[in-house]
Amino acid sequence: MILLSVSEISLILNAKSIGMNMNVLINTISTNSNEIKKKCMFIALIGKRYDGHDFIEQAVMAGAQAVLVNRYVSVNVPQIIVVDTYHALVKIASWLRDRVSSKVIAITGSSGKTSVKNMTVSILKNCGTVVSTQGNQNNLIGVPITLLNLTYQSDFAVIELGSNQLGELNKLSKIVAADVALVNNIFISHLSGFRSLKSIQQEKGEIFSGLACNGQVVINGDSNAVFMWNSMLQLKKRWWFSIYVKKEMDFFANNICIYPHGVRFILSSPYGVAPVFLSILGRHSVSNALAASALAFSVGANLSEIVYGLQNIQPLPGRLYPILLNDGKLLLLDDTYNSNVGSMIEAINVLSVMPGYRILVISDMLELGERYVAIQYHYYIARLISESKIDQILTIGNISYLISKNCKEGKHFHNKNKLIRYLLNNILFQNTYISILVKGSRSFQMERIVDIIRDQFECYSG
Repeated sequence: MILLSVSEISLILNAKSIGMNMNVLINTISTNSNEIKKKCMFIALIGKRYDGHDFIEQAVMAGAQAVLVNRYVSVNVPQIIVVDTYHALVKIASWLRDRVSSKVIAITGSSGKTSVKNMTVSILKNCGTVVSTQGNQNNLIGVPITLLNLTYQSDFAVIELGSNQLGELNKLSKIVAADVALVNNIFISHLSGFRSLKSIQQEKGEIFSGLACNGQVVINGDSNAVFMWNSMLQLKKRWWFSIYVKKEMDFFANNICIYPHGVRFILSSPYGVAPVFLSILGRHSVSNALAASALAFSVGANLSEIVYGLQNIQPLPGRLYPILLNDGKLLLLDDTYNSNVGSMIEAINVLSVMPGYRILVISDMLELGERYVAIQYHYYIARLISESKIDQILTIGNISYLISKNCKEGKHFHNKNKLIRYLLNNILFQNTYISILVKGSRSFQMERIVDIIRDQFECYSG
């Protein structure tokens, strides 16, 4: 963040300020009283289940140099009083965004947002200083907080935008005012907030509504959703990508070779062609790499910088993260970060090309709206698994039994302990090569299965 005094922030907000020393300097802002840093101002946000004003004393004791509130509080640090603390947070972030010359990239999509963001950041680190979304900070609070990390020295910002219901992306896109925007893909997800695939397409397209006047758009040529967004795109410069060889694409992949330890392909770009090896799994990773290549290219990266950045990217825990156990005879794939229809399809495709006996361990896919819709998609996944090269499917949850019931060698469990016991007693210590992929929606905490399997083998080998 740019170094600002409390009085300067008060002027930005056109707000009342109270305190002895209004020249106190601020270079970081927090909405969490447990994350107070030096020269920090605490903003007391108000949510449905919390009021940040209840944590002001804790924030000040932790070292907050000032507070931003919606009413007077009795503290010994300067305070800025506004009507709405969230709107004040957004106004500060927007003020800062307008004053820096950083090229800002906005990314959304049903899956792969974080992977594309990380790939893009890995490329752009070769070109300059980069600010990017950390953790799950892709929502209405996290996005302005991320923008506040910009300084006059920041060359790029790569911002991930998430949405669980209609209208959120429109707000976020206007806060970010991106120079380049991408909708990575469209899958069925968060139907409880969107109701239909068409609503998801409309919502994701809102990322283009806040684009800068001379903004650019990166488009997935393998998606038909772009035709819904033509009115928003108008005369924007467009960069197209596809995992298939298509002459009309700016970026595409050729000679894709999928291995148990990564993916190799030939990247075709406006700069020419180059071989790339990704240390991450799955054909979908090639699509993510092409999206990142196009984004980085649009803000000035050259081909060698793109290739170098892609080849330095490493898998993330919870996202098809490979763990080798039992002297390499067991490949455990941790895909427990979350689950929706699109990412489940990707997981099936990845496991199908892994070595040895292939086992898929999954929970229900949540947030699919009405129960009858969720049932239909679970049946659909069952059909895909039946047609794949997966040898066994183990399920847990209230709906996923429909998958194991309709798959050869399927078993359903009512709790994780029984599932883990079955794995340990019947499968994992066999003297044969096994690949097991564990995946589930966040609330099922499927990472516990991964942790126990890993711990058992570490104890066994030790």
